[in-house]
Amino acid sequence: MPLIVVKAYPKDESIKQEVAEEITRIFTEKWGCAREAVTVKIESYEPDVWAKEIKEKEIDLHREEMLILEGKPQFAAEAGKES
Repeated sequence: MPLIVVKAYPKDESIKQEVAEEITRIFTEKWGCAREAVTVKIESYEPDVWAKEIKEKEIDLHREEMLILEGKPQFAAEAGKES
């Protein structure tokens, strides 16, 4: 725990490794878990596959579950509802 899966356009291996290290650092710092508990997977998708497999099936169908959508935080409105 946790498993973090990033789905994105292809990048070279050095960029993916840097991102995975940063994600691991942030999770250990903010989530409070040990580095040994963190698993990061980066899946690469070409733009045409992204549009059909990820945007249509995972993002568009689950917009209400996204914490950040198209660069915009979605949780600020939720925070006001809880108080």
